[in-house]
Amino acid sequence: MERLKNKVAIITGAASGMGKAMAMLFSEQGAKLVLSDTNERDLVALIDLLRSRNNAAEAVVCDVSDPSSADAMVGKALSAFGKLDIVVNNAGIMDDFLPAGDLSDEVWNRVLSVNLNGPFYLSRKAIPIMVERGSGSIVTISSIGGIRGSRAGAAYTTSKHALIGLCQNIAFMYSGKGIRSNVIAPGGVKTNIGLTMHPHPFGYERCISGASNAPRMGESEEIAMLALFLASDESSLVNGAVVTADAGWTAY
Repeated sequence: MERLKNKVAIITGAASGMGKAMAMLFSEQGAKLVLSDTNERDLVALIDLLRSRNNAAEAVVCDVSDPSSADAMVGKALSAFGKLDIVVNNAGIMDDFLPAGDLSDEVWNRVLSVNLNGPFYLSRKAIPIMVERGSGSIVTISSIGGIRGSRAGAAYTTSKHALIGLCQNIAFMYSGKGIRSNVIAPGGVKTNIGLTMHPHPFGYERCISGASNAPRMGESEEIAMLALFLASDESSLVNGAVVTADAGWTAY
């Protein structure tokens, strides 16, 4: 059974890692996709792969911190497929484990622009369309850094805490309009998000002090399976939830 048959989904940060795993899984489950990323080469390669398997997919090369990106993604979904059922706010960046005392305005603003403003812009654009249809699922990737203070630097931690608040507010406000908004809070996952990092020595030392308590790293495909459940009608009773996926790390 195709669990997302005839559904149209937007996935941000789709060129690699968890976003790519979600794109592959959602397409296998019958979804028509609008995929976005700043990495044009890898995004186009993914679109070509999906289309070679007769899966419907469109690319939007954009930076989610730009409000116009939401217009582009939602516009592409409507022009290509005529509707929008699912939004997955996955795109995000790290902050080099910078503590507040060493955090520049530039890094603070950039991290919050991508991690918080981006999901806000896209959700804001999608909500009226979902309200008109009477249904919709918004799945947002936060982090265990959004429920603890010790997993990243000050900017990332703040952005992910605020993101959970935004998503739960959406869940409450629009629960009577057929819209569900849920959050996944992954622990450590094997992705390329840290490849460009230059960790702050003090901040990094503090943040990894409890890393030995993490049972294991997660795989992108494991997060994709959880996103599939939350995006699908199988989770019809789940709204405003923050689902931790960290193999029990935060249970310590």
